[in-house]
Amino acid sequence: MSKSAKIKKTMPRTFTSALIALCLLCSLMPPWSQAAEPVFAPVTHGKAINLPTDTGAHPAYRSEWWYVTGWLDTAEGKPLGFQITFFRTATGHAPGNPSKFAPKQLIIAHAALSDPAVGKLLHGQKIAREGFGIAHAKVGNTDVKLDDWTMLRDPDGSYTAQVKTGEFSLALKLTPNQKPLLHGQNGYSQKGPRPEQASYYYSEPQLTVAGQLTRAGKINAIKGHAWLDHEWSSSVLDANASGWDWLGANLDDGAALMAFQIRDKQGAKLWSHATLRDRAGNVTQYAPEQVTFSPLRTWRSPHTNTDYPVAQQICTATTCWQITPLQDDQELDSRRSTGAVYWEGAVTVKRDSQPAGHGYLEMTGYVKPLKL
Repeated sequence: MSKSAKIKKTMPRTFTSALIALCLLCSLMPPWSQAAEPVFAPVTHGKAINLPTDTGAHPAYRSEWWYVTGWLDTAEGKPLGFQITFFRTATGHAPGNPSKFAPKQLIIAHAALSDPAVGKLLHGQKIAREGFGIAHAKVGNTDVKLDDWTMLRDPDGSYTAQVKTGEFSLALKLTPNQKPLLHGQNGYSQKGPRPEQASYYYSEPQLTVAGQLTRAGKINAIKGHAWLDHEWSSSVLDANASGWDWLGANLDDGAALMAFQIRDKQGAKLWSHATLRDRAGNVTQYAPEQVTFSPLRTWRSPHTNTDYPVAQQICTATTCWQITPLQDDQELDSRRSTGAVYWEGAVTVKRDSQPAGHGYLEMTGYVKPLKL
């Protein structure tokens, strides 16, 4: 994002505050490179998502992310949560600049492991400009790389992902069992009252996971289930937005649930939406007035003294879902890459108080409103 007179708020998900790092880069650019406000491709209603081509990158749009979350079991049956995310951010740097050093695209990556035996998240993060064989996000097929962190969609539609942090490494194979799930109106997902406040958004729920976890020099075979989100946009949130809550849940009967709300500066719902695909494949899209998030229990972070509603009830029309964390301390500090601190962690899901599945909950804007 270019250096501008007014700082803007971004669309949901942790992805967006990543551009704080970009502001630092922009401040070092020569004046001619900032002569005009950058123009990014708009999100428009009625444009169809074209898969598998759209599994790849969309460099004309401001921001994009491939976001994998899930639950793993060790050979001993120990449950773990994990997250791997790659972000691509178009900087708005002059597109005609022939220099290979021009930071036209930034690639950012996060990985986290949630283990109740540790008591908090294990986390790694990276950031680099695209190019020089160090980082890329290729068009036409999911193929993202940042140093030795990679995520690639294979010809059979499965994904391979590898990340190495100072505390753990993951090498995973993620295999789809269902067709992709389009959110909103055929993938046009509105994020506010104005039509331009939107993204292109699809998920691949119920991915079967197999692979290896390496920690403290010990290699463990792991298996489980995961959820993949892919989203891209150029728009920003409503001026009164401060953050969001998001859930992606793989249900035990094979169904899939996505729900989010965007909160205003007073903490009230500004916008919300949910998508439910039942076990028979029937899809229901829920309008903002049909989706509510209600805190059941809060946890105060000892790291930031922030209160998070780590247990919540999410109601979609007449059905209510109770969300309980795998562990309370799943706060993630990404100030060295995206600039944000937020809560993102593994949760169990009940449907009307009966066990229903597992998922991931993300909550941003609780430490402070997300700004760039």
